[in-house]
Amino acid sequence: MKLLKSISVCVFSALALSMMAQNNIIDEVVWWIGDQPIYKSDVEEMYQTMQQHRSDIDGDPYCVIPEELAIEKLFLHQAELDSIEVPNSQLMSEVENQINYMIMQLGSQDKLEEYYHRSMPEIREMLIEMMRNRSMVEQVQSDLTKEVKATPSDVRKYFSELPKDSVPFVPLQVEVQILTINPIIPREEIDEVKARLRDYTDRINKGESEFSTLAILYSEDRGSGIRGGETGFMSKSSLDPEYAAVAFNLNDTKKISKIVQSEFGYHIIQLIEKRGDRINTRHILLRPKVNNKDLTEAVTRLDSLHADILAEKFTFEDAVYLSQDKDTRRNKGQMVNDETGTTKFEMSHLPQEISRIVNDMTVGEISKPFIMKDPKKNTDIVAMIKLSNRIPAHRANLSEDYQLILNMYESAAKEKIVRDWVEKKIKDTYVRIEDNWRNCEFKHKGWIKTSN
Repeated sequence: MKLLKSISVCVFSALALSMMAQNNIIDEVVWWIGDQPIYKSDVEEMYQTMQQHRSDIDGDPYCVIPEELAIEKLFLHQAELDSIEVPNSQLMSEVENQINYMIMQLGSQDKLEEYYHRSMPEIREMLIEMMRNRSMVEQVQSDLTKEVKATPSDVRKYFSELPKDSVPFVPLQVEVQILTINPIIPREEIDEVKARLRDYTDRINKGESEFSTLAILYSEDRGSGIRGGETGFMSKSSLDPEYAAVAFNLNDTKKISKIVQSEFGYHIIQLIEKRGDRINTRHILLRPKVNNKDLTEAVTRLDSLHADILAEKFTFEDAVYLSQDKDTRRNKGQMVNDETGTTKFEMSHLPQEISRIVNDMTVGEISKPFIMKDPKKNTDIVAMIKLSNRIPAHRANLSEDYQLILNMYESAAKEKIVRDWVEKKIKDTYVRIEDNWRNCEFKHKGWIKTSN
């Protein structure tokens, strides 16, 4: 849904500008929606936010923005009628992630509080309210459109009626199978990593160092490391299983966990807080280093496998059972595009090393082994790929792009349902727009009432 795209502007900027507006903008009511006012300051804050983010505004901002704020109020009123509630526990993970992001941008929690002239509890409460409203709007829209289900005949009819200039152009796409192996890490390297983690634990337990300080200095998870190792509130299912098993068993915030091995490396963990089924922890991650000798040996192993495939001792698909990529091993090595959920990739969506090699391959060809970065773990691995399909750039058609057209149909159908609902709500709702704010070409009809 894009009806409320301006309302979902980055929380970071909206919060900042709301603070600026408190002292600089004199409030006056410019719209009434039912018994809910829209203030001039609301519009100014949103406008400044969008300018800061260089967001496109399709029209006069003093027409577009109050209309979108009014639409949000219609949805929130419906959420109240439908008894839609979003408990704080459901929002906390998102709120904490947003706070962590802002702290990372500004450098520290103290700077965040200083910047907004508010305490952390006040900032947290404001974010909870903003995100609760967004979630309620999304729930109302989801309820309105939940019956939309396309049949093949619906999709064909929709596509046949699309104007030629509305048929999307699909760039070159490829389908790729992959087989990967990890270099064998020497035991000495693993022991060295564990020794460093044990040393950190000792220093923390003796009071010589703070966990957060060591995380900033040494953790190889830089996303959390810059925040003192803090992960933010996470559910068990969103954490690595080995990490979650240990983290959720911690009960004392002063204790440091045993060393935990996950698919990302080795961790020590400290509990910060538990809230229902979510947990906030700190961790320090270290990864054993892979040296050139280990990588060369892994390439040699995969070279041998490559030669056997070319000699037709077995197929690439047969060999995939040896792959250490758990996401593709059970699917004959077929890579899946996380953005689309399909096996088709535009070249720019592939990892850089794979894109470079695929560019010169023919369909059915199997590459020589090569070294690449695992995009999820940021570690060196050795890979071999097979180009299973290359789809030239073209105008979308039903035979090759059915899923794309299906998505377009469902999106258009949902937008029409929501648009019709909004315009009916406008008709049935008291709306008053002040004189200086009426001279607009609104997206929806019915805002200007004859009684205004």
